[in-house]
Amino acid sequence: MTQTTAHTRGRNWGRFTLHYVEMIIAMFAGMFLLDWLESLAGLSFSYETQPEAAYLLMALNMSIGMAAWMLFRGHGWGSTLEMCAAMFAPAVPLFPLLWLGLIDGDGVMMAAHVAMFPAMLAVMLRRLDEFAGCAH
Repeated sequence: MTQTTAHTRGRNWGRFTLHYVEMIIAMFAGMFLLDWLESLAGLSFSYETQPEAAYLLMALNMSIGMAAWMLFRGHGWGSTLEMCAAMFAPAVPLFPLLWLGLIDGDGVMMAAHVAMFPAMLAVMLRRLDEFAGCAH
């Protein structure tokens, strides 16, 4: 491996890491900003009494933040929608556990947040060329 190849790979993985961090920042920015605006408007759901609605609204807020940033950065709709799906996907296995009483609303929120990070990473690895500038 030449020095140029090693440097290029390092720079590409650095770009990949930067994109991942940007997605996390955009996700939390959307969640906090839109939650704040919803609170001002009197729209809120409790994880104790309305966990499904609370989670779905939070996932929507995070998705809006990420989608706005991704589109600003020039990503296409395909990768943007896949990244947004990573915010909603953790609910698929968690909601039935909630309905069966095996987990509560706070548990859904905590487990979903933990699951979002590897889900986002999976989307980015699936589209490695786009997020890292690497050729296979």
